[in-house]
Amino acid sequence: MKESYGTLSETINALKKEGYTIDFNIREEQGVHHQADMILSPDDFKIDKVYRFEGATNPDDQSILYAISSPKFGTKGLLVNGYGISSEETTSTLIEKLKTHT
Repeated sequence: MKESYGTLSETINALKKEGYTIDFNIREEQGVHHQADMILSPDDFKIDKVYRFEGATNPDDQSILYAISSPKFGTKGLLVNGYGISSEETTSTLIEKLKTHT
């Protein structure tokens, strides 16, 4: 994984090519694979890489992209959250529970 791929959309596209194909959404502080509606525990995942994007002209464009994987389930995906006043509390709480892979 590179340190930077450019914009948020460029990074998402590049990571999808690297196998991060699942778009994770959050419900009740648990990662959810929306296509199968399967609830996944934070204990089953780790953060592989974090990318931060700052809006050049609009603070509302600030976001964080998490590349997340689960060796247990053999799956990789992405989770996007805002930061600062744009962050979602439920997503931030879940991210705190995930282990960052170093």
